[in-house]
Amino acid sequence: MTWTTWPPAGTPKYVYLLWGGVADDLIDMGFRTALRDLGALRLQVNTDDADVAGAMRFHTGDAPITAVVSLWGRLDDAGLRGVHELLAERADRVAGWRVDERRRLDPPEHYDGERADALANVAVLRRPDELDRAEWLQRWMVDHTGVAIRTQATLGYVQHLVLEAVTPDAPRVDGIVEELFPTAGVTDVHAFYGSGGDDEELKRRLEALMASVARIGADRDLDLVPSSRRLWDLAPWGADD
Repeated sequence: MTWTTWPPAGTPKYVYLLWGGVADDLIDMGFRTALRDLGALRLQVNTDDADVAGAMRFHTGDAPITAVVSLWGRLDDAGLRGVHELLAERADRVAGWRVDERRRLDPPEHYDGERADALANVAVLRRPDELDRAEWLQRWMVDHTGVAIRTQATLGYVQHLVLEAVTPDAPRVDGIVEELFPTAGVTDVHAFYGSGGDDEELKRRLEALMASVARIGADRDLDLVPSSRRLWDLAPWGADD
């Protein structure tokens, strides 16, 4: 068959969090070739590097998350073990999950590995114990989404509902969100929130956003990873299956 979308509709997506390691090890051709040989069709790498050094960041454990690797592909158990081994060679610690991707505001994208002209923030969410899953999902994926997009200079907004862990001893994570902002937002708070230099408007936006963040429990137990974002297609578009 010839595919009309890439990756083909329904292709599973996996998101891995990495602690430690060297960013260059995640963007070299040998790494991409090894992932392709395991069955990965598309790769996204987000790295907390020098280009985002001035951005805010939070972490919940002893060390911050330094990279986020996303893969699309129908990977069997052997393929998933191979991915874990490749990543473990490039980081001090790795945890990964199969996710359900919800693209709420499509980011501008190209797939040649060039760094996106944006600040890409990845937020790792954990459901508060006092909220049941249905209520938390309603607050996060319905109530909060519009507030987040309206109160910030959002260029892209992609949500991931965590379905299952695919690495041993993965910590509890319930959701992963990637938000893209203008590059100037790394150091300019008005550029980040889209408040146009108006301090009163900035205050209004911050208050509205923080109130919504608190409703989903993201005012605590949150990892926030500022990053540079790169994408690659690993196999030919329209190949025969």
